[in-house]
Amino acid sequence: MHDAYVGIIAIAERLHRQFLELLKLELDRLGIYDINNVQGLMLFNIGDAEMTVSELTLRGCYLGSNVSYNVKKMVENGYLSYERSVHDRRSAHVRLTEKGAKLCDRLQMMHQRHIEMLAQTTITDKDLQSATATLQRLDRFLDGIPGAGTLSAA
Repeated sequence: MHDAYVGIIAIAERLHRQFLELLKLELDRLGIYDINNVQGLMLFNIGDAEMTVSELTLRGCYLGSNVSYNVKKMVENGYLSYERSVHDRRSAHVRLTEKGAKLCDRLQMMHQRHIEMLAQTTITDKDLQSATATLQRLDRFLDGIPGAGTLSAA
C-alpha cells in the first residue's frame, strides 16, 4: 500500500505540472504573452462565475504562486474585473472581462482537442470516472487527517 499511496501522490503532481506546461504551450501558440500558465488556469477556473479571491483559491491548485498577485496582474492586463464587496470591504469579487472570456473560450477549445485525442487511446470514459472517484476519495481522506490545514496557516 505504501508504494501505491506515494505513487499516486507523485502522479497527481506530475499530471498537474504537465498540464501547466501544455497550457503554456497553448498560450505561446496563440501568441498570448501577457498572461502565464497559472493565470490561464485561474481564468479557466473562474469561467462564467463571479467569485471571491478566496473561492478562486479553493477552486484550483496554484501551488507556488501568489493568488492575489496573479489576480492583480490579470486585472492590469484586462482579463479580470475586480470589485470590492459592498457588504464586506475585506472581500473582493472577480469575473472575466470580454478579453478574459475570449481566452477562456480558446482554452476550452484546447480541452476539446485533448478530449478528441484521448478518444483515440485505450483510456475510456469509465477509466476516467474511476480515476476521478478514487482521487476524490483520497482527497477526502487527506482533508480529514487532523492538522491537515496547519501547514497553509503557518
